[in-house]
Amino acid sequence: MIRINLLPREEKAHREVNINLPKLGELFMPIAVLLVVGLTMGGTTAFYTYTTYMQKFLKLSVGLTDMQTTIVTGGSLLFALALQPTYGALSDRIGRKPLLIWFGVMGSLLTIPLLDALQGTKSGLTAFLLICGAWLIVAGYTSINAVVKAELFPTHIRAMGVGLPYAVSVSIFGGTAESIALWFKSIGHERWFYYYLTAVIAVSLLVYVGMRDTKRHSTLR
Repeated sequence: MIRINLLPREEKAHREVNINLPKLGELFMPIAVLLVVGLTMGGTTAFYTYTTYMQKFLKLSVGLTDMQTTIVTGGSLLFALALQPTYGALSDRIGRKPLLIWFGVMGSLLTIPLLDALQGTKSGLTAFLLICGAWLIVAGYTSINAVVKAELFPTHIRAMGVGLPYAVSVSIFGGTAESIALWFKSIGHERWFYYYLTAVIAVSLLVYVGMRDTKRHSTLR
């Protein structure tokens, strides 16, 4: 008797799953996929620069001790963590696009001066303040990038539509940031990485300027 009552529900659930499965063509929405790549490349490269690569940069290029490096990177990450909900709440008020443009413009203008100043200092406190300044810029991307990408795609294809291009972009740009930086350093042109980072942020800025504000034009249902 229990089994008989469950059958219709199981069949209904099965039908609902089949109905919501995305068609293959829907997973490749060219404009939205390119938007995800463009949105991601600058932000993820900057994120990996100020997280995974920064420890090596402070140790090898700035010349801080192990203890100073740990304190500076740990403290700056706590500062970055505190910025995320603040910037997220701000985006709920003014929209996503202004924050992305903030990151793109300031990142394009100030990445080279910030990294130059960071490389030139020997003070742990100055290094900490400079990295915190960088996070004030990068948080314009990190605080909202997930929701912006989710808002680009309809619900039934969101996981694949966001996940695939995002994973590829992070692997290509974020995953190689440290290796590229260290390679430039090994050939005696460490500052070339500063220009590389600025360039990818500038490309993302072009995307931010041309895209719709997903806060106001969202596919979220």
